[in-house]
Amino acid sequence: MRLIGIVNVTPDSFSDGGLYLDADAAIAHGLELIAEGAEVLDVGGESTRPGAEAVDANEERRRTEPVVRALAGAGHAVSIDTSKASVAEAALDAGARIVNDVTAFRGDPDLAGLCAERRCEVVLMHMLGTPRRMQDDPRYDDVVLDVKAFLAERIERAVAAGVEEERIWIDPGIGFGKTLAHNLELLRRLGELRDLGRPIIVGTSRKRFIGTITGREAGERIGGTVASSVLAVEAGAEAVRVHDVIEVREALSVAEAITRRRAWGTDERMAPPRGEAA
Repeated sequence: MRLIGIVNVTPDSFSDGGLYLDADAAIAHGLELIAEGAEVLDVGGESTRPGAEAVDANEERRRTEPVVRALAGAGHAVSIDTSKASVAEAALDAGARIVNDVTAFRGDPDLAGLCAERRCEVVLMHMLGTPRRMQDDPRYDDVVLDVKAFLAERIERAVAAGVEEERIWIDPGIGFGKTLAHNLELLRRLGELRDLGRPIIVGTSRKRFIGTITGREAGERIGGTVASSVLAVEAGAEAVRVHDVIEVREALSVAEAITRRRAWGTDERMAPPRGEAA
């Protein structure tokens, strides 16, 4: 299971916009996430929150390239969160290993070919419409079957463009053109996406549907993030993309210990801290 830490180098992301716009701050944040247990750092320079404004490729590249270069140069696995081939190319040149495209190669006709040529891993995500309009009035016949059909078609297109199938990950796009009911149904039936034969990434971190349920603002949604991430992994997700790495990591560790039905103290790794009751 991969734990992916989010590094937003943006002024307007819904949860932490502006906190890490400075490259040095973003790099320090990425290193902190690694120390907390992140295995991959997903660096993005354009907000994809509902209603967000588009960012010019030159500006997006200016924001992300030095951050990717520093984090990858320190030996860490880095993903570039972009739908633009020129931004992805700069990031791959700087050491990124993964391209995470919220448009699933629909946004830039050159991106699939670039990923095929570089033989990088790719994440294909479902999104209804564009970030600017995706939440206007999302409708589906059956959200799980519709998302599944979309992802199957995008996998086929990516492979046709030369991307090796074993390098493809899929993401149902929680919150991207979905109502609360749609998000919950996708999480309940996440296992159905395993029929596509590709590993699943889920990103619920601090999202609006959690706030709708709990009444909490974005920075206060750790509990909902933890619960939804743990349940997503239990349902078949191979990776979760989160802001709050240490909290999710600890929750996943406890959940794994419980589901494996292993008692505390059965081996050295499972022994309780010295001086504490089991």
